[in-house]
Order: sequence, then structure tokens, then C-alpha cells
Amino acid sequence: MHAATQGLTATDRAFAVAIVSETLRWMVDLDALIDGATAQILPDDVKSRAALRIALAQLLVLKSPGHAVVSTALPLVDGGPRRLVHAILSRAQQEEWQLPGRATLPLPTAERWAEQWSLSMVEAAEAAWSAPPPIDLSFAAEPGAEEWPDAVSLAPRHRRLPRGQAVETMPGYREGGWWVQDLAASIPARLLGAGEGRTVLDLCAAPGGKTMQLAAAGWNVVAVDSSAKRLERLRANMERTGLTADIVQGDIRSWAPADRADAVLLDAPCSATGIFRRHPDVLHRIEPRQIAEMAELQTELLSRAARWVKPGGTLIYATCSLEQAEGEDQVSTFLDHHAGWIIDPARAEELPEAVVADDQGLIRTLPAMLADQGGLDGFFVARLRAPSD
Repeated sequence: MHAATQGLTATDRAFAVAIVSETLRWMVDLDALIDGATAQILPDDVKSRAALRIALAQLLVLKSPGHAVVSTALPLVDGGPRRLVHAILSRAQQEEWQLPGRATLPLPTAERWAEQWSLSMVEAAEAAWSAPPPIDLSFAAEPGAEEWPDAVSLAPRHRRLPRGQAVETMPGYREGGWWVQDLAASIPARLLGAGEGRTVLDLCAAPGGKTMQLAAAGWNVVAVDSSAKRLERLRANMERTGLTADIVQGDIRSWAPADRADAVLLDAPCSATGIFRRHPDVLHRIEPRQIAEMAELQTELLSRAARWVKPGGTLIYATCSLEQAEGEDQVSTFLDHHAGWIIDPARAEELPEAVVADDQGLIRTLPAMLADQGGLDGFFVARLRAPSD
């Protein structure tokens, strides 16, 4: 998306991103409207369907003026079925088409999540997917209540704001006292508590939200990531916030630290289905094959990361996934193959409001949590304790 919008003004870029996001968010329902208005079903990959999706998203979700929608949609099908596109858009306005109350998930995702969780989880996910999420800020130190009068705090060093304001224009951005980070994404580092000068390996660290949390909490952080480009962003974030970490470019499948650490945080590569509210494309492109491939990689990385924890130390395993294969199943497999390791249960006082550990002490955030207050991304977090000898 960044490359596609390069050169646009900030306003035009925001509008382009909104069009694409809402098209992806409502695509199942937009397609249902399109298919109900054509004598023959349009193939998924034809230009006319793509143009209609984009145009109807502007018309029905973003509430753009009808004449502007038509005038921008028709050039997209030059040399093609302009009359068909024009007729459907005219009909949509004349008949005052409406979208359903919540955006429908792609059928494979809905079926998979219903089997893993429940139908009520699917309904909650559809409600969560129907609108962009709020903005969560994490703070290096607890801000005063008077500094953010319009914000809601759901955990220590956290503030939640409605969408709409550009992050760069918010108070204190240049001073670097805070960074954008979904509340669920802040849980892994919260479970490590105060560092008191101890060393933590932050694996797959970029773009740096957890690195900044850990550094602000007094940890000596070694932040490792394989992507040079993503590490550039991490360095920029650390520079803006005035926090420090030892930043290392390395693929943890081959890289290894010189010494074992007091704690290791592995935010493992995953399907990212838990961040579908912010990245609606993910549910259209992730299939069981990718989930299985990610799960295989996670098993390898989790086993490798465990070698780098001192006796009695802590290993945090986290994924931004709503797939059990990338969460609960990983921990079960790990414990079966690593004698002496145990789950160190998360405690209520360590967690954000309304987030509760399961019977084993593992954390699973689901779409229904905090739904009335803006919701949470889908995350899995486990705190594991190494054998003492």
C-alpha cells in the first residue's frame, strides 16, 4: 500500500487507504450485492468486479457523493463494460442499497473459527471487523490524567483514543513519551515486569513496540530481527522515544546469542489473523496451508529460543493469531518435548481490564473482549519457566 500511494498528499493517501480497507472489510457483502444485480456472475478477477467493489465501498461505507463515485469508477473500465458498471451503480443509488449490520467474514475463515471457538466468536469477529479499531498508545511512564482528558485507560501506561487524528499531530509525539501499540500487543512485555537491569532477548522485535516497553521497564534489551528495513523503523522509534537497546540483524534460525539471557520474548512470525481489524486483507489471503507452514516454523523457533534462557528464567511466547495451531497447540507440543519446563500462569494484576487467563494461566484475547470499549486484537501469550538446573 505504501508504494501504491507514494506521492499522494496525506489527505489523498488516507482516502485511498480507506477505500481499499473498506473494500476488503466488506468484500463478501459487496460481492453479494453485485451478484444479485447481474444476469451472469462476474468472474472474481475481472476488472468490472474490482471497479464495482471499490465504487460500492465508497458509496455505501464511506458515503461519497454518487456522482463522484461514478465519475471515478467508469475510467477504471475504459474499453470494457462501462454500461454494466454504470447501470449497477445507478441502480444502487436508485434502490438505496444497504449493507448488513456487520461485515461478513470469508466463509473459510468463518468455518475454521466456528470449529475452533464457537459461532458466537464468529459473530463477535464480524462485529469487530465492521469498523476500523481505535488507537491505543503505550507510554514509557504513566501519564497524568489531565494530559489526555479524552482518552480511556484500560491498563497501566495505556491510553485509548478514537480514530481520526493523525498520530504525528498528537500531543507529545515529538517528545517520544509514547508509541502506538494495540493493548493486546502490550501483554507479552507486561508479563515480564520490571527488568532491574537484567537482560532480555526480544526476538522478531521490529517494529519495536515490545522493545520500547521492555527498555522503559528497565530491561537490558537485545532486539533481534531478520529484516533490515523493519529494523530501520525500530531504530527510528528508539531514537524518537529516547530509549536504548542493542539492535541486531539476524535470522534466529541461524543466529545465536553469545550468552543465555534472564528472559526471552519470542513474538513469533505467524498468520497474523488476529490483527484482521487493522489489516482486513489477511482473512482473504490466509489459508490452512499458510497456517500449517507458520506453525511448523513456530515450533522450530520456540525450541531454539528455549536454549537461550538461563536456568529458572522466563520465556514468553506470543503470536498475533487467532489460530489454535499457532497458540495453544504450540505450547502443548513444547511442554511435551522439553522436560522440566512449566507454564508460569499470568496473574490478574498483570493483565489489562477484562483480559483473563485460562485455567492453565495462558492468555487468549478474542474479538468479544472489551467489545463495548473498542475491542482487542487477537493474541496468544504464554509465559514459560525454564528448569532451574
